[in-house]
Order: sequence, then structure tokens, then C-alpha cells
Amino acid sequence: MNRILLLEDDLSLLDGLSYSLKRQGFGLDIARTIKEAGTIWLEGKYDLLILDLSLPDGSGFEICQKVRQVSNVPIIFLTASDEEINIVKGLDLGGDDYLTKPFRLGVLISRMNALLRRAKNFGETDTEISSNGIKVLLLQGQVYKAGRPLALTTAEYRLLCLLMQNPNRILSKAKILDKLWDGDGNYVDDNTLAVYIHRLRLKIENNPAHPQMLLTIRGMGYKWTVVS
Repeated sequence: MNRILLLEDDLSLLDGLSYSLKRQGFGLDIARTIKEAGTIWLEGKYDLLILDLSLPDGSGFEICQKVRQVSNVPIIFLTASDEEINIVKGLDLGGDDYLTKPFRLGVLISRMNALLRRAKNFGETDTEISSNGIKVLLLQGQVYKAGRPLALTTAEYRLLCLLMQNPNRILSKAKILDKLWDGDGNYVDDNTLAVYIHRLRLKIENNPAHPQMLLTIRGMGYKWTVVS
């Protein structure tokens, strides 16, 4: 049974979500404040987090930041705001998906299952990827550059894995978005992907201004080039 931590303070929404998720076979713990979510997170082990952004004592972004210091568990944000700045911020902090209220429960459950499958698949393929001095330990969800650990968000980690698993191949933007967000994340555009590419280069390239590994192929997409 997959365990879910739901952070939400809207009682009318909580009733429907709780009923539907439990009916789908998920184990569910509910928090209604940032403080409560922080306590519950420390006490349990979860397979996925669903975080509302607007809470009485803060934002779900705060929990995301704390969790990302120690875990790559999938995170979905729920919010009444569909402003692009919030979408980019949420994904940049390490969120995996984003739903704007009101939303259909079936869509939420579909995206949850997709994220859970993807998280599981990362551990069932090769256990290690390595090139250009970058090593990814898939079972542990850890990345090293020249033996030193790199702190990557979940989105950056998935993007790096996808590129490194397809060395010297051009991946179109559409293919990357489809692989990372299952084609459902229509809100994820070229600008959002460009943010991830930029931030990933800052962490892995020796000279991010003149990348040698993660290349932009103008008009086509991106390529992980194995440097000889």
C-alpha cells in the first residue's frame, strides 16, 4: 500500500479527497497546517506528498523545501492560483506536478499513479549511470560529480537521468516533457524546461556559460554529450 501525506485545510475538499484516495487503496495521513505536516512527515515514511500552497500558517512550499533536503519523494502541489510564477517556483523547488483548483479527482489520481510508477521504475532499471565524471546511483537517488554529492531537485534529477540514459542522442523538448510529465502537464512549457536546463548546467558543468555535456541543439532539443 502506498502511503500518502495530504496537506490541505479546506474541509469540503478534504472529505472528497480522503474518501476517494482511501477507496483507491492509498494509506492516507492528513495535515491541516504547516506545523502539523512537518511533525507528521518526521514521524512517518511516505511514497507521495500532496501539498496545498495556501495554509493558515504558511505555504506548502515550506514543506517542500524541508523534504527536499532529505528525500526525493514525489510531490504534487494543489493551489487555487495558476499564475506562472507560482508554477515555476513550485517545480523549481522540487515539486513534480501541479494541479489548479478546482480539479477532477480522477485527474489527480491518474497523476499520482504516474508519479508512483515513475519513482518505482527509477529503482528497477540500471542501478548506476556514469559519464563525464557524473555518477547517478538510482537506487539511492544520489548524484555525484567527481566524487562529491550534488544537491538536485527531483525535476533536475529526473531530467539528468533521462539525458544520461540517452547519451549522444538529441531529445526533443516535446519528448522530454512527455517523459517527465507524462504529457498531462500542459502547463509545463519551453520556458519552464529552460529553467531546469539552466539550473542543471549550473550544478554539473565546469563552465555553465560554455557547456560541454548538456548541449542545446537549436531548433531540435537537448543532448547529453559524452566527452572523450
